[in-house]
Amino acid sequence: MLLAAAVIFLYYTVWTLLLPFLDESSPIHGWFPSREWALRIVSFVVVLGISAIGLFLGFRIVTDETAAQRRHVHRKAL
Repeated sequence: MLLAAAVIFLYYTVWTLLLPFLDESSPIHGWFPSREWALRIVSFVVVLGISAIGLFLGFRIVTDETAAQRRHVHRKAL
């Protein structure tokens, strides 16, 4: 898993930081998609991550609230 993360990091780093300094006729440009996709992919991953965090927190808030209501009803019954 760590090796895959390192390879992806190196690929993205070369794509975004080193590729603009190479000549357009370089054969290395054929290995990478256009640079606009670099921003699109990162934006998608960020939105997906923030959405996942929001869904997790929302789920936890709702389940904690229902658990608190159950405890409150149980205490009144005693």
